[in-house]
Amino acid sequence: MEIFDELLKFSVVDVIDVILVAFLLYYVYKLVKGTVAINIFIGIVIIYLIWKLTQALQMQLLSNILGGFISVGMFALIVVFQQEIRKFLLMVGSTNMGRRRKFFNQLKFLKTETFTETNVKAIVAACNRMSLSKTGALIVIERNNSLDFLTGTGDEMNITVTQPILESIFFKNSPLHDGAVIIDNNTVKATRVILPVSNEKNIPERFGLRHRAAIGITEKTDAVALVVSEETGQVSYIKDGEFVIFQDNIELTDLIRKDLV
Repeated sequence: MEIFDELLKFSVVDVIDVILVAFLLYYVYKLVKGTVAINIFIGIVIIYLIWKLTQALQMQLLSNILGGFISVGMFALIVVFQQEIRKFLLMVGSTNMGRRRKFFNQLKFLKTETFTETNVKAIVAACNRMSLSKTGALIVIERNNSLDFLTGTGDEMNITVTQPILESIFFKNSPLHDGAVIIDNNTVKATRVILPVSNEKNIPERFGLRHRAAIGITEKTDAVALVVSEETGQVSYIKDGEFVIFQDNIELTDLIRKDLV
């Protein structure tokens, strides 16, 4: 009966509380997925659940031991998860609310400024041409998370995206070909950008620094990346730190357009 009475007290605020906790755990899991920290994260969740179970069963001794471990262990977790905490704060703090204008620009009475759709076809065509000549390239397309914190590592630009522009940037004798290009709102906003490299251990050795950098930036933000291999000429599309498989340029174009909506 006590459990039934507790369920009756379950309010809308409690439902919201559970949903928010679920979202928080989901994003924490995304941050640590594929790293050594995932095992620590799972272990913490298991210990926490056991602690709550011992409390519910009124196992005072075990409950006190686990409770003390969790309270003292929080300080150790800050040290262990310092990189993941930094990623989480970076993800939250770099959210670009300006991207939400795409929704408002579709409403006629709120069209105070125009939004230029990214020329995905030109980007894919440029990657295809560079693939044929085995010209290495790394293109990052900004979505909701702002990448302004990275533009200072390279050369800030304000150039409309076209196929010839992208090919000229990554031309082997060009002074701008090293590093990554960041694209936002159909504009090349920076070139020669230095990206954070992924520490993922499961990345095959055949993938070099370009691929690791693409995986790194898509792990830490919601950006998507295109990589052209200098060794094989293969074009890779990376999202959420993972390679997205596609059959041809048409499918790749559709995938990117859907991800940018």
